[in-house]
Amino acid sequence: MSESNKPTRGRGPNRRARRGAVDGQATGTPASQRELRAQGRRTMRKLLDAGMRVFAERGYHAARVDDIVRAARTSHGTFYLYFASKEDLLRALAVECAHEWNELAASIGPITPDDAGLEELRRFLGAFVDTYRRYGPIIRAWMEDQGGDREIGRLGVRSFTAIASALGLRMDEAGAPHAVDSATSVAALMAMLERFNYVLVSRRIELDDDVMLDSLARLVHRGFFAATPEVTAAG
Repeated sequence: MSESNKPTRGRGPNRRARRGAVDGQATGTPASQRELRAQGRRTMRKLLDAGMRVFAERGYHAARVDDIVRAARTSHGTFYLYFASKEDLLRALAVECAHEWNELAASIGPITPDDAGLEELRRFLGAFVDTYRRYGPIIRAWMEDQGGDREIGRLGVRSFTAIASALGLRMDEAGAPHAVDSATSVAALMAMLERFNYVLVSRRIELDDDVMLDSLARLVHRGFFAATPEVTAAG
């Protein structure tokens, strides 16, 4: 074989294609498709946020797809590209909400009877209030079984159970004396937190956030985590 007919190593279209794959230029998702997917995510987010606002203002049962479309400033066709119904949208919001509750449950550190425990409890309560404010309509749908979807209800039960279990563990670690048993104490605390936040979100009372969290943290710390009066009276 003559020198001119020998295959040249490292040259030719295959070599360029391989280099392009490494550089991200010749392979992968075209920029137009990547942008389309990003735009789709933004549109879905817009519909989810609009659904949350409409559920908060009108309640789940009174809300209509028309209302959500109007709030999102999009079309019915666009809505049905992403969701089969308003219940489908509620389910997507419930999944988001459950994910946040589960992350919050996993983040709860030791709530000791001292100042460090009070600080951790206040942090948790602040995160609980923030999450409830964001997802109040979804939590009400869980509590009142508004969607009629068992899976949505199960998401709510599992999420609140995760938080309750974490709090119960922290109570036991703190050596908190239970009035009856730990399950009753945890159920009472969860019921108090849920109803208190419902009142806050529905604006039936207006409270300064810092003052509210300080007071709530001290109340819960002393009542459920064996804090001494000296700790709860500090500050």
